[in-house]
Amino acid sequence: MMIAITMGDANGIGPELVLKAWQRRELGENFIVVGDRAVLEFCARQLDLPAPLKSIAGATGFEDGMLNVIDQAQLKVEDLQIGRVSERAGRAALAYVESATHLALQGEVEAVVTLPLNKEAVRLSHPGFTGHTEFIAGLCKVGRFTMMLASDRLTVTHVSTHVSLQEAIRRVKRERILEVIRLTNEALSRVTPHPRIAVAGLNPHASEHGSFGIEEEREISPAIADAQAIGIEVVGPEPPDTVFLRAAASSFDAVVCMYHDQGHIPAKLLDFESGVNVTLGLPIIRTSVDHGTAFDIAYKGTASTKSLISAFNYARMLAASNK
Repeated sequence: MMIAITMGDANGIGPELVLKAWQRRELGENFIVVGDRAVLEFCARQLDLPAPLKSIAGATGFEDGMLNVIDQAQLKVEDLQIGRVSERAGRAALAYVESATHLALQGEVEAVVTLPLNKEAVRLSHPGFTGHTEFIAGLCKVGRFTMMLASDRLTVTHVSTHVSLQEAIRRVKRERILEVIRLTNEALSRVTPHPRIAVAGLNPHASEHGSFGIEEEREISPAIADAQAIGIEVVGPEPPDTVFLRAAASSFDAVVCMYHDQGHIPAKLLDFESGVNVTLGLPIIRTSVDHGTAFDIAYKGTASTKSLISAFNYARMLAASNK
């Protein structure tokens, strides 16, 4: 089983994470890095993380005992601006993601694990960029997808992600909510028999039968009924202020959330270091660390590999479930 790891923004902690994980054998050896060899070599020297790097043209060139790199030759050492937003690094980070996605679409790798890029940096060359999830879905020519954050403590999926709160409210629609419930159930069914799903309300106390809003009765409850009618074990709409506590106590296997922060805040509060970002609805497997580029600690040798390990292991588990 071969997995591609994208190097992330070269000015952040991505290069360090790759080198640490390889040196400690935390991921095994069946992975390739899509990034810039020159940056990895520089980081290895700076942090005393020696690794035998080998440039390969594709997954078929993989060599045991080496840190195999599909070198994108996007950046030179003099291009680095460690800990800072850089147009060159942003453009390069996106190129790594595009190359890795094509490897997966072509069947050369069984999954893609992405290390963090900086959205501000990417937007300097790609103004419409909103995030990994939407970009990879576009490359896969998929219009129906969602983001899942998974950890041992809590798993959440989202009706909307990288949009304004005002736009998120507009997107609380019956068809979309049902779609996310179905995607959540399909993903969980690969690793959990008979998953139990809760759907969070949009409004305080899930509106208390229309006292604080109309979305629950008009859109959310009908979508839940639709899902129940096709055999999905789902309940709700549940009050958002208590549903995550119940899920963390194992009452549910996942919570479908109405917008980005409704799901991200509890997920990151409960398990920031080990959380995994998974894109559902793609023809490929894609997971990601659930943290950013951490410019403030870049190239200081203090970055934790816990989220990378979790993302890699989750990708490996999903790939194994395909067999």
